[in-house]
Amino acid sequence: MNPSLETRAAKTTADPRWALVLARAPAADGHFVYSVRSTGVFCRPSCGARSPRPENVAFHASAADALAAGFRPCRRCRPDQPPLAEQHAARIAELCRFIESAEAPPSLAELAARAGLSRHHLHRVFKAITGLTPRDYAAAHRARRLRDELGHSASITHAILDAGYPSTGRFYANATEVLGMTPTTWRAGGADTDIRFAIGQCSLGAILVAASPRGVCAIALGDDPGQLARDLQNRFPHARLIGAERDFEDWVARVVGFVETPGSGLELPLDIRGTAFQQRVWLALRAIPPGTTLSYTELARRIGAPQSCRAVAAACAANPLALAIPCHRVVRSDGGLAGYRWGVERKDALIKREAGQ
Repeated sequence: MNPSLETRAAKTTADPRWALVLARAPAADGHFVYSVRSTGVFCRPSCGARSPRPENVAFHASAADALAAGFRPCRRCRPDQPPLAEQHAARIAELCRFIESAEAPPSLAELAARAGLSRHHLHRVFKAITGLTPRDYAAAHRARRLRDELGHSASITHAILDAGYPSTGRFYANATEVLGMTPTTWRAGGADTDIRFAIGQCSLGAILVAASPRGVCAIALGDDPGQLARDLQNRFPHARLIGAERDFEDWVARVVGFVETPGSGLELPLDIRGTAFQQRVWLALRAIPPGTTLSYTELARRIGAPQSCRAVAAACAANPLALAIPCHRVVRSDGGLAGYRWGVERKDALIKREAGQ
């Protein structure tokens, strides 16, 4: 090889960006582009074209720099356009607004045609970005609309139809899964629902356990027992709160026992209420073994939504069942402790106890 070519090749291969080009790393898109002297084109790092010879490669900070140097954009990867991830995110955001404004949930075929993608590709991209399939997203939006409508509609029937359900019969078939209770009970703020609860003490402070007829619906930790009770009342403003039943206090004792000796396990019937996405996150949390931790990024991958780290963190923060849904086992990518609904100190203590420290 010509000495000058060898020098250029050595310079390219010594640059850390060359490894990203060989790996076709999507994460590098938007950070730089590379040009190929032999073809006169420039590409984004993730371009699927055949890998160029290193002596023909030069790196540029931006597409504008590559254009100024006389290179033309690759027709395959379109490096002069926004990164593909940004394009997908913009398309999916537009589809979400379209779903929310539609009178009836659009079909997958309709959404795919609107986005200019195949149905299979759209389904995969939509789920990767939002954490939900288009169908589940539409269902979650209708459920949110219903909860809003129940607060001010003249009748429950009007609320159901105004929320976009095609018929009251179809809605009532899944009413409990959507609201966690009947529409009448939801509208009344939990009226005619018995919520049993008890408050105890553990080494982490006060602990409240509450249950509906379906199972445990709240486990909370705090410093002020009175505040825990008030928070429960605010969550179920018109429910009948029934306290200090002897048989129910056994459940509290089991939760306290888990706090002190995590290896004992915690098996209780649960009444888990949340959106479809939240429930997917909470189910994945329950699969994390005691004594181990997971990053928010890895948790997002496990539920099939690698680009939804923020949504995953929000679902962890919304968890109403401390310990039973172990969101304390999720940490930052660097191993640091992120926020915890019941206090970072308690999170640290729980992780250490489960690790036997």
